[in-house]
Amino acid sequence: MLVVGLAVLLSLVVSAAVALYVAYPHRGERMPVVPWLGDAMGRAVDAAPVLEDDERDLQRLR
Repeated sequence: MLVVGLAVLLSLVVSAAVALYVAYPHRGERMPVVPWLGDAMGRAVDAAPVLEDDERDLQRLR
């Protein structure tokens, strides 16, 4: 029962983080209450590898 409760709590935390990211940093706005969290999310997104448009076209040709 404890494992199920922890799994539900973890899924709620992750979903809240995704919702906050979509609501603020993804649109280029600062989070009103916890700006440090928005800055951390922005840095994490900037560090993640992203396929550019020309690289996506090359992936489709394979």
